[in-house]
Amino acid sequence: MAKQDNSEWQARLEVVVEESGYYEPLGPSHDAVFHDDGPVLLVSFERHAVITAEDETALPRGLRLARENGWSSLTLICSDETWFRDPQVFAYFDRLLDEAFFEDFDRVVFYGAGACGYAAATFSVAAPGATVLALAPQATLDPRLAGWDDRFAEMRRTSFTDRYGFAPEMLDGVGQAFVVYDPRERLDAMHAALFARPSVTLLPCPHLGQTPEGMLRDMNILDAILTEACTGRLDAARYWSLYRARRNLPRYMRNLLASLQDTNRPYLEALVCRNVAERLNGPRFRARYLRLEADLAERGITLPAPRQEMGAA
Repeated sequence: MAKQDNSEWQARLEVVVEESGYYEPLGPSHDAVFHDDGPVLLVSFERHAVITAEDETALPRGLRLARENGWSSLTLICSDETWFRDPQVFAYFDRLLDEAFFEDFDRVVFYGAGACGYAAATFSVAAPGATVLALAPQATLDPRLAGWDDRFAEMRRTSFTDRYGFAPEMLDGVGQAFVVYDPRERLDAMHAALFARPSVTLLPCPHLGQTPEGMLRDMNILDAILTEACTGRLDAARYWSLYRARRNLPRYMRNLLASLQDTNRPYLEALVCRNVAERLNGPRFRARYLRLEADLAERGITLPAPRQEMGAA
């Protein structure tokens, strides 16, 4: 797909990195932005539409975090969901390998979500020993291995069998990799299963949904997770500790309640609604709780006493 006219935004990027690195177009659909500032390198794969969704002047997440923390960053940007399956992107990473680029850094972290998560896993092969954080990544779209994934019809003619192809195999040389996904999203869970390898920690997060990047961002923990990875402190225990923030995100709690409704579990649904109403003072959760409490009482079912009285809406 041809690149949109993002010339003003690209010009701003060039200005931001003109003294610390470079901006380099990689054909009609991709760009590379390098910022040099320290021995930690965050390599992020990002989509222009996601970067600028809320602010047309926003910097890529990887570049912004690096500038805030004194790290280096290499951001690969796509104009659409290309999975970075482009010979010019391949050639760019070949050049980095020839220059021993990644050997200049003490720690390298690759990050991406969805199609960009696929790319983060795939191109991490260029930096043995790196850490990878991939959110709901696809392992491949090769129909022989993933013909069950019917979501991306426009990519069916794109080769996933040549260089930098099958993402799980590209992770064999990493130091550690973390794959975050919602096991209730069947296709995402099937892709995640293909990543099961000794160096990969699978982090199944029920009710996270099809767009875990947005949910983790809205929980205000995505930057913290990336910071833990870039400082070498990220492990499963630290991830789950940060992930407790899901309890304070109404959108996550609505996903949980929808699941309880689908499985007809009114008792648990009532307890969750009451808990959210107590902690977050949510009027809709309170109203739903009161209806469920009354329905359960008619059936002779009594809920345990609440820890505190819920205030008025």
